Amino acid sequence: QVQLVETGGGLVQPGGSLRLSCEASGRTFSTYRMGWFRQAPGKEREFVAAIGGSAGRGNYADSVKGRFTISRDNAKNTVYLQMNSLKPEDTAVYYCAAAWGLGLPYNYWGQGTQVTVSS
Repeated sequence: QVQLVETGGGLVQPGGSLRLSCEASGRTFSTYRMGWFRQAPGKEREFVAAIGGSAGRGNYADSVKGRFTISRDNAKNTVYLQMNSLKPEDTAVYYCAAAWGLGLPYNYWGQGTQVTVSS
């Protein structure tokens, strides 16, 4: 069982930056593939970014490529989402999630953190 807790959301102006963090419980964090998803009001949840257990390069939704960066620190059981050049359409509740591996379902989810991009 893995418990995930997201922090770092808030209100930011267009063009600004935020860094989200997601801390996981348990001793096997490095074995999980970690992802970030988001859900805007009235819309379905969508994929944002993901990273493998040993870190390395992440993969991204087209809408965030070049602006967002996913990373992880396995010693701290934490995955990050650095968000730059934020746009109003990035406003959503952001969730982190854990999967056993590439192509497998995300079985564990955090409670979400609100990101609002507005002037």
